[in-house]
Amino acid sequence: MPRIGSSDLTVFPLALGGNVFGWTADEATSHQVLDAYTGAGGDFVDTADVYSAWGDGNSGGESETVIGSWFAASGKRDDVTIATKVSQHPEFRGLSAETVAKAARASLQRLGTDRIDLYYAHFDDQDTPLEETVRAFDQLVREGLVRYTAISNYSAERASEWIRIAEEHDLAVPVAIQPHYNLVTREPYESEIAPLAAREHLGVVPYFALAAGFLTGKYRSSQDVAGKDREGQVSGYFSDQGLAVVDALSAIASAHTTEIASVALAWLQAQPDVVAPIASARNTEQLPALLASADLELSAEELQTLTDVSAAVPTS
Repeated sequence: MPRIGSSDLTVFPLALGGNVFGWTADEATSHQVLDAYTGAGGDFVDTADVYSAWGDGNSGGESETVIGSWFAASGKRDDVTIATKVSQHPEFRGLSAETVAKAARASLQRLGTDRIDLYYAHFDDQDTPLEETVRAFDQLVREGLVRYTAISNYSAERASEWIRIAEEHDLAVPVAIQPHYNLVTREPYESEIAPLAAREHLGVVPYFALAAGFLTGKYRSSQDVAGKDREGQVSGYFSDQGLAVVDALSAIASAHTTEIASVALAWLQAQPDVVAPIASARNTEQLPALLASADLELSAEELQTLTDVSAAVPTS
């Protein structure tokens, strides 16, 4: 059970992504996925207040609402580390002090809980003074509404400045960072964010860990993804070099009698400072491959093979 940075939060090494809840997974199916994930030992659920505003008929907050109804039905709130994010909800855009305060309370209401375990600034807001944002997050911690703060999609420079401000003024210091990182998107994480995470003892919780499904092996051509819900997300990963990564994953998966997705996640879990990659499942059938990564031990040679073949993928 890895620890999230300098916090006292220890979690299952695979975070369940909530972006599909209330979007491609309805409430009943989402509850089944959450039941199956926690039943298998999982205890780390990641969402955001904006999930999934882009869905037909949605306005944002659907994922949190679904998770909240599951907490109420299951009674498992105290068994789960819940992470959510602020800055992108249509009613709460940006990171001004007022917005952060109101958005956090709206998330708490939807989740049906009295505290958020890990609260992320979802995207940088350069129109708001950074110190104002840092103080707003600290205030939530002081009020007991948030246990730990975190940042997502920040440049290394801006993340460093957040930490400097927090330390200088004795405010809550982030314990985690959430970057876009996987076998076919290794930059700018490895050259810019990874050194920061190591230096500041930040737990790394990568999103798009399976490259929107590309690293499951089910999409081998652009035709395979045409018309799918994630077409826009997956299409950007296609390249000859990216497909070579999938081929290498397939060979290693066969040697372990496991799924391609399990190997892709296991590679991420083996990287320095990575606590738990985020992966979502829109039904219970997709869960076993994700969960299996927690017990899959790749050899040093297999890890190096994947590192080498993925190094050839073009940087976007």
